[in-house]
Amino acid sequence: MGSKVQPRPNILVVDVGGTHVKLKATTGNDERREFSSGRRLTAQKAVAGIQQLAGDWKYDAVTIGVPAPVINGRILHEPHNLGSGWVRFDFHAAFGCPVKIINDAAMQALGSYHGDSMLFLGLGTGLGSTMIVDGVIVPMELAHLPYKKKTFEDYVGLAGLERLGKKKWRLAVFDVVQRLREALEPDYVALGGGNASLLKKLPEGVEICPNQNAFVGGFRLWDDPKLPTNAKASPRLHS
Repeated sequence: MGSKVQPRPNILVVDVGGTHVKLKATTGNDERREFSSGRRLTAQKAVAGIQQLAGDWKYDAVTIGVPAPVINGRILHEPHNLGSGWVRFDFHAAFGCPVKIINDAAMQALGSYHGDSMLFLGLGTGLGSTMIVDGVIVPMELAHLPYKKKTFEDYVGLAGLERLGKKKWRLAVFDVVQRLREALEPDYVALGGGNASLLKKLPEGVEICPNQNAFVGGFRLWDDPKLPTNAKASPRLHS
């Protein structure tokens, strides 16, 4: 007899951004909740805010997308746009249940992926970046690579939008997209993040993916029984 497929647990997905922390749960009747983040948001404060806001939701497991590099379920360094204490924080002990940590751009990319090779760019407070190639997540850190006199993030992140204005910011975004397409050769590019909706007249092979795809990715991370409790950087997806 074949083994029975285990049902997905009740999952709480947390999308940690530079301006807001957003929550959604399988038991939350499709409701999304959020609270403000920012440079003073430590890991401890974030968990306290999450537990308070999700206090009436039942969940057996948690996915947390963070704006920092994550390898083998471990945050490599403190998030650039948040407070401190993220690298060594014991999320499993804090929540008292299994927790998977993933880069926030990788989480939205996972929820936006529909085959072949995809480059995901998250246009938010900073610049998130991930590729998925034949079902394998490849987290990337492109934000702080040199671009013109600054970095990619300085031009296409929130600071660039405020400095350049919408028109010049859009030109910068499409220039960055073109440069990265030529370098990485993805089959298509998915643009997400809070500022992606400001873009108009997308080039061929470029699509906008809704921010809710981050939650789709956070839920989907638990669908593959081969993934460990702390998700690897490059998990295999089902075709």
